[in-house]
Amino acid sequence: MLSIQFIRENTERVKRDVVLRNSSAPIDRIIQLDDERRLLLGQVEQLRAKRNTVSKAIGASKDPQEREVRITEMRLVGDEIDRLDGRLKAVQSELNDKLLEVPNIVDPSVPKGPDDSSNVVVHTVGQPRTFDFEPKPHWELGEALGGIDLPRGAKMSGSRFYVLEGGISRLYRSLIQWCLDQHAEAGFTECYLPYMLSEASLYASGQLPKFRDNLYRDAEEDYYFIPTAEVAFVNLYKDEIMPPGSLPQRLVAHTPCFRREKMSAGRDVRGMKRGHQFEKVEMFVYCAPEESEAMLDFMVKHARTLPEKLGIPHRVLQLCTGDLGFNSTKTFDIEMWSPGVNEWLEVSSISNCLDFQARRANIRYREKADGPPRYPHMLNGSGLGMVRALIAVIENYQEADGTITVPEVLRPYMRTDRITPRA
Repeated sequence: MLSIQFIRENTERVKRDVVLRNSSAPIDRIIQLDDERRLLLGQVEQLRAKRNTVSKAIGASKDPQEREVRITEMRLVGDEIDRLDGRLKAVQSELNDKLLEVPNIVDPSVPKGPDDSSNVVVHTVGQPRTFDFEPKPHWELGEALGGIDLPRGAKMSGSRFYVLEGGISRLYRSLIQWCLDQHAEAGFTECYLPYMLSEASLYASGQLPKFRDNLYRDAEEDYYFIPTAEVAFVNLYKDEIMPPGSLPQRLVAHTPCFRREKMSAGRDVRGMKRGHQFEKVEMFVYCAPEESEAMLDFMVKHARTLPEKLGIPHRVLQLCTGDLGFNSTKTFDIEMWSPGVNEWLEVSSISNCLDFQARRANIRYREKADGPPRYPHMLNGSGLGMVRALIAVIENYQEADGTITVPEVLRPYMRTDRITPRA
């Protein structure tokens, strides 16, 4: 979250950034509540100081009548302190709630625009493959190979679910393992994370309160199903002060992701592009504030190597102000070309969140043992979103006979160079 001090000192910037995001936040109410909080604190402190002074005088007084008068007076002061304390707690509680509704600031380098149509392509690598046949979409390829079964997924769970089988399922698993290995070689530490998280964890990461309607929740136990590994990583050091030498930390995990995904009628209605259950390999970084801009550049460059090694055309976009996520100050997306659906598919979104999530999770670090605690910066990035990466591989490596050539980097995992129809 943004600190109340930052909001007071940069009120117009915060308001402007909220507007640039096409969002809303109760900035004026926050300032009003903070004014009332400060006033109440001053009144309580004055009354407590008065009570302390009079209490000493009562102890020193020899006149019983004077003592009784002052004791009665202090009872009234105590009642007023209790009343003001109650109001102060209510104001502080509302202020804390309102602060959670304010999105992060926008980095000055972010292009302005109302929606994703204003995102800026900063790199394009590779040329789409020229086919001597009409390329098919992944759902047709998968059905013919006996590897993607949409009807059985729907029978089990409803729309937006599917079953992967045979070579397609192995290709999916191979992609996940290969991505994890690539990140390990780049210096990321692999983690295994819980798939169910507390409500407090979702507040700390910024998913709550704004995205409550997009989350799956076990009402009986009050657990939320993980929407992204980012949420778990944010909470790894919640309410802790990390010791000197702890930063930077580069972490990676493979997890399922569960989201309600309010599907637009007629949008992405076929295939696997959008679903309630999917998987990601997620990168996450804790670092000192001075390092976060360079770390964002490193993460984008590293993520770009994945589609490059897979031999698939890809591009990098910088998101505009209207398309930024709630927690992010600056974001780059990586998209892979998919010829069967004839579109660019987002497979990675890499964001610098500054100290926004660290403040929400109350995570600090010390540079020196006797130094003051500071808030670290946090960055996150997909590496990759596995379902769309799978789609891109299937559609780019399809052959005229309906088989799929396995990308060279995945052959040691697949132990074959081709996916053929199931017997």
